Amino acid sequence: MLIQDILRRKRDAEALDADAIHTFMRGVADGSVGDAQIGAFAMAVVLNGMNRDEAIALTEATRDSGQVLRWKDLHLDGPVLDKHSTGGVGDLVSLVLGPWIAACGGHVPMISGRGLGHTGGTLDKLEAIPGYDVTPSDARFRQLVKDVGVAIIGQTGTLAPADKRLYGVRDVTATVESMPLIVASILGKKLACGLDTLVMDVKVGSGAFMPTAEASRELAEAIVAIGSGAGTPTSVLLTDMNQPLADCAGNALEVHEALRLLGGNGKESRLYQVTRSLAQEMLLQSGLASNAEDAETRLDRALDSGEALERFSRMVHGLGGPSDLAERPEHYLAPAPFTTDVVAPRTGTVNAIDTRALGLGVVELGGGRRNAGDTIDHRVGLSQIAALGQRVDAGQPLLRLHAASQANAEAIQRQLEAAFTLGEESSVAPASPIHATLRQEDLS
Repeated sequence: MLIQDILRRKRDAEALDADAIHTFMRGVADGSVGDAQIGAFAMAVVLNGMNRDEAIALTEATRDSGQVLRWKDLHLDGPVLDKHSTGGVGDLVSLVLGPWIAACGGHVPMISGRGLGHTGGTLDKLEAIPGYDVTPSDARFRQLVKDVGVAIIGQTGTLAPADKRLYGVRDVTATVESMPLIVASILGKKLACGLDTLVMDVKVGSGAFMPTAEASRELAEAIVAIGSGAGTPTSVLLTDMNQPLADCAGNALEVHEALRLLGGNGKESRLYQVTRSLAQEMLLQSGLASNAEDAETRLDRALDSGEALERFSRMVHGLGGPSDLAERPEHYLAPAPFTTDVVAPRTGTVNAIDTRALGLGVVELGGGRRNAGDTIDHRVGLSQIAALGQRVDAGQPLLRLHAASQANAEAIQRQLEAAFTLGEESSVAPASPIHATLRQEDLS
């Protein structure tokens, strides 16, 4: 089958069969398909779309373009499951969720990424821990998944290699905004981990990846249908990102917060609510819990007994980090040299937060990357961020800024202050951070 013929058919809005899509993606992975052909394919998909069968085939072809992890030879005593988020600000769910699920009997081979734009990256947070190796050997990774129940690492070159090439071309050809291409990129990498089940966290709001609530819902429905259609039971929680999920943002600060939650504190927070809801869905979807009440009992026991925190500590030590991080976090997680408060210019109620602006503020401080090769300062970030609906007096802190220097802090103070909209009265109705839960049966 000629690649040119595949491109012609997609250009003319014909539906491609699975064989054609797999042929094309194999060529992307092995280099026999050129960048110009990848760009032509991506543009044809953007302009003409894909039907559901095509989107499933593209996801499967992305998954199968490299190594697909297999776990049967390890004789695991529980299901293999994972969670993925579309990203946000103060979203450190993975650091807490993976060990929590492991303490409930699951095995979580979590392949995570770095920060992208205004959103933080799980790998960047973990690299705030001295010695933590996000690129261990395959044997070490698999052994930790078996023995500890969780290992959070970066994507290897053998997992879904076609996605890396396709995404690189999309990024420079104005073809990123395509639902089937987005979903295949997200799911192809995750499903290559050989999962029994997957739960996705799709963000909605001012700090979300998708521009509107409607687009987030469309993405969530596509992920459920395509993931399940590709053979991995998949569900999605739509969660709120109209304010940072935690009251902090920045790599070392978020590791501190993860340790606090794993230690059983902060149960009133939005971060805890979202993490617990995702964990409950994972237990139900995988069969580790028979019903919601059983899931709640298992989660409470795993957290309150200290087992979840112990799993995190064992993972960190197993990947080269200190064995006593949980006992002495201040010893290992260096603070920023300069801190100052960004204060409210007048008395009022926080009625809106430009969450994206806060995330970009962390990047400006050096806590994220402007360019791919930039070095991250893990010490910097924001803490004690005021919440929606909170009443503040003039001069009261809206957040605490952690910077490498006074000059760096002063350079973005005005930007951070402008991210908060204050009103005389509250216009924010109390709402759950969980907007909806979507499963395959909800789409029929």
